[in-house]
Amino acid sequence: MIDELRTTFRGALLRPGEEGYDEARRVWNGEIDRRPAVIARCAGADDVAVAVRFARAHDLPVSVRGGGHAVAGHAVCDDGVMIDLSLMKAITVDPERRVARAAGGVLWRELDRATQAFALGTPGGIISDTGIGGLTLGGGLGHLMRKHGLTVDNLVGVDLVTADGEHVRADAETEPELFWGLRGGGGNFGVVTAFEYRLHPVGTLVLGGSVFWGFDDIPQVLRALREYVPEAPDELGVTLAMMHAPPLPLLPPEHVGKPVLGLVLVWAGDPADGERAMAPLRRVGTPIADAIRPVPYVFIQSMLDGGAPPGRHYYWKSHRFDGLPDAVIDVFVERLSAMTSPFAQINGWAMGGAVARVDADATAVGPREVGFDISLPTGWLPSDADPERHKAWSRAGWEALREHSCGVYANFISDEGDAGVDAAYGDRRARLTALKDAWDPTNVFRMNANITPSAVIAR
Repeated sequence: MIDELRTTFRGALLRPGEEGYDEARRVWNGEIDRRPAVIARCAGADDVAVAVRFARAHDLPVSVRGGGHAVAGHAVCDDGVMIDLSLMKAITVDPERRVARAAGGVLWRELDRATQAFALGTPGGIISDTGIGGLTLGGGLGHLMRKHGLTVDNLVGVDLVTADGEHVRADAETEPELFWGLRGGGGNFGVVTAFEYRLHPVGTLVLGGSVFWGFDDIPQVLRALREYVPEAPDELGVTLAMMHAPPLPLLPPEHVGKPVLGLVLVWAGDPADGERAMAPLRRVGTPIADAIRPVPYVFIQSMLDGGAPPGRHYYWKSHRFDGLPDAVIDVFVERLSAMTSPFAQINGWAMGGAVARVDADATAVGPREVGFDISLPTGWLPSDADPERHKAWSRAGWEALREHSCGVYANFISDEGDAGVDAAYGDRRARLTALKDAWDPTNVFRMNANITPSAVIAR
């Protein structure tokens, strides 16, 4: 059967037992251990179409790998065709039009490196080996989003291979309804082989870095953050993480291994204005470390890589909140004290600015309002004898926070299934289902936060 595929496929085909197969099936989350019948390492969009048609002809499951960073392991299927885009790396940058075109296998560090050659950038990614595909199609959070919007708000158009193995262009003029769904609806409608992004002047240096506080200051800092973020300047990007302090050179040795809160602040504008804007947060309580300074933008984009290395085993649960009431802060503090793993965190994003000003119906993305996207990720080594205790820690926090939740960001769904899809899309789901019915009625592309087509639901 695979010999049939080899006659028209230009890239590499890997089967179980062949050299490179085990390496190619590994993804970021070491917990995922699936074995495709064949890994189709595509050399271009034509290969993607061939692989899709082959999978359909033989009724085989399909998964699509870009960067392979989804915690649920959507990139890999058992006993099916894994369409691997990781060899598709072409990037072109038009600095005059401020547009970049990138193939579906590009990682964020590769796109950043190409656009930074012209001091340009687009919002997206804070772990540099994340693929552009999955992050973009789910919405796209990044340090620049409060200034320039989500990644999908900067998406100009895509090239797509459909469930029928056809090539389609989707943008604001060509297939606009499909383009709407691709901006937040994930990989439900096809395989994107190329993305085109609007770029913005970023410069090669930005004001940014981390500020850390000890355990006793955490409630005070979070209360200050909830008051400050709604009125914060658009130029200020804020991410937060509560964890057991890692052995970083900037942290006092006496705090290593103890609970801390870190804010990553990034200013997309004049550094002098940034110093003034960040000052109210940096003055709260008694910071134990403050590493805000002018740094290369590519450094900011990769500075958190060490906290999420590939191969470690991961699990997480997530919520979206419209604020941080004291009851939520209390759960954070309790969960921080109860962490079972040195790799566990409570982390997230301060939302608002340009993200919140885009019309809610302009894209398929869920909640855009000012608020906080918060996750409870945990990790453990493959040798850990009791991984369930770490998962239980995350689930307990998620359950304790459910009454305060107003949804979930689609890319943060883990094992919530259909309920998670409902929480992510709300009343947008009906429109997404109609789009799924039109473009993938048999659910070929189901290894994702799945929008189940009507015909499949009716079975």
